[in-house]
Amino acid sequence: MKSSVDIHVVLSTFEDMEDFHDDPDEASERLNFILHAVYDNAEEDIETQRLEQILHYAWESWQQDKHLLEIDDDELLDWVDHTLATWDDACNDEIS
Repeated sequence: MKSSVDIHVVLSTFEDMEDFHDDPDEASERLNFILHAVYDNAEEDIETQRLEQILHYAWESWQQDKHLLEIDDDELLDWVDHTLATWDDACNDEIS
């Protein structure tokens, strides 16, 4: 269940981003935008483990991505929608 996941536990801070981005505050905001979008767009009855895996995947996919600050909101939301829609088909069972 979605309500079992505390989104605030997975949000980033500038410290998480400072080794990878010139503007760690902005990078943290962008990553948090993605994490919130995953959480907000996930179905209410999503399995807790599945949602945690998707949030982990989003973190790992974007935290060190040098292009994070260049991608607009619509493209990031498209990535979130695609990830949520194709998660079961992507063989992501090994992500924990």
